Amino acid sequence: MTRSRRMAAAMSALAVVAGGLVSAAVIGVGPARADHCDPAQASQEQQGQQRNNRNRNQNQDQNQQDQDQQGQDQNQQQQDQNQNQDQNGQNQQDQNNNQQNGQQQNNQQQGQQQNQNGDQQQNADQQGQGGGRAVLDPAQDPDAQNTDAQNPDPQQTAETFGRRNRPTRNPGQGNNGNSGNNGNNGNNGSASPSPSPTASEDHNECADLGPFVEDFVDIRQVAPRQLDARIGRGGSRGSFVSACGTNRNGHNNPDNFIVAPGVSNGAHHLHDYVGNLSTDGFSTDESLAAAGTTCRLGDKSTYFWPVLRDRKVDVNTEDADGNVGQVLRARSVTLQFRGNATSQVVAMPRFLRLITGDAKAATNGAGNARAAWSCTGFQNRISPDKYPLCPRGSQVVRILDFPSCWDGQNTDSANHRTHVVFPGQGGACPQGTKAVPALRMTLTYSVPQGPSFAVDAFPEQKHNPITDHADFANVMPDRLMQFVVSCINRGRRC
Repeated sequence: MTRSRRMAAAMSALAVVAGGLVSAAVIGVGPARADHCDPAQASQEQQGQQRNNRNRNQNQDQNQQDQDQQGQDQNQQQQDQNQNQDQNGQNQQDQNNNQQNGQQQNNQQQGQQQNQNGDQQQNADQQGQGGGRAVLDPAQDPDAQNTDAQNPDPQQTAETFGRRNRPTRNPGQGNNGNSGNNGNNGNNGSASPSPSPTASEDHNECADLGPFVEDFVDIRQVAPRQLDARIGRGGSRGSFVSACGTNRNGHNNPDNFIVAPGVSNGAHHLHDYVGNLSTDGFSTDESLAAAGTTCRLGDKSTYFWPVLRDRKVDVNTEDADGNVGQVLRARSVTLQFRGNATSQVVAMPRFLRLITGDAKAATNGAGNARAAWSCTGFQNRISPDKYPLCPRGSQVVRILDFPSCWDGQNTDSANHRTHVVFPGQGGACPQGTKAVPALRMTLTYSVPQGPSFAVDAFPEQKHNPITDHADFANVMPDRLMQFVVSCINRGRRC
């Protein structure tokens, strides 16, 4: 009966283990999806995975307790049986002793009755001693030995059960049986084996793309600040807006002819273009001058910036650079040329090339970063390094200011920065430079609620909002540029 119970318990444990292994085998690894790359979803799925791990560990601990209790019950039954067998052996010994005593008494009576000769008495004594030797010690009794072989010591039985039916712990595990490395249950032979990699691991790979929940901030928690220097008496207060549309024609590519000329996919992220219709990685001054434009008044300048994406939409999931999600077209694009706080402006030379911000600021540091994120209705609150979470009905705003203090000679420089720099803190240009019309791009977007959007970026930049940037090349006709300068210096809004 005892052997049957042990065999039944072992078979039951093996069946549970087999069932768990089959369950683990059928869990598949799903493809990476854009909604898995949603930073908001990332936080929720991570919390859910932690809850599942806690529940799994609790279930395994309960199974462990149940198995321990089963082992204790069987050990108790085995111990009771061994005690009964020991008692039976003791009773058998008592019976043998009684038989021995009775035989000795009978022999003595026979010796007294017969009392015929010494030889017969001696034979009777030997027969009595032989009866004593015939009673074997229980430890040497073949039946007792067979019983011990079938029913081992209770302590030995418990150890054997533990080796066969209890999960063994890997070195370095804690008291709850969890591995110190990853928190997954590491019990060997457990009835609930660790599952195979699931879609959550794909999600983790997606989450590594960025951005992260901490890259977002409620715009109402951003402190107000003044973005522009106060214009003094000698300053130029006017402005000119070049109306070039919002890229309804879908002019996009991952090139940058200013920073990476002659290279396809030199930016490793997608750009929106307005203005010049021919702009790509192989553009030259001559090709730009010969192309058409989306701007009014014949402005053939090229304006471009990295696209913003809705990370909730399952699009572009196979992109090698990790720019996942649906491209969001700007609801409005304002290209405004403004004056200088302390002086009049001079005309930009044709084909002047400018960049603002640093597409690699997440790794380079904030030295050249110029990102400015806000929300409509909250333009006095500007975040330089976090995506804004706007109230319902408010749109995300990107403000991209360009340098406007020209060295007076060059249309470009080796680092694309030193030929035109930013004004100082008070708004004045550094000595030896001249103020030119200051370009400000203002882009607005309708985005999904919550931390679920991101700007395209180089892969290693993790879509950090501090990497926002833009590019410009002036291809205005000279006459149009003179009109822009006149509007600004005269304080007009054109």
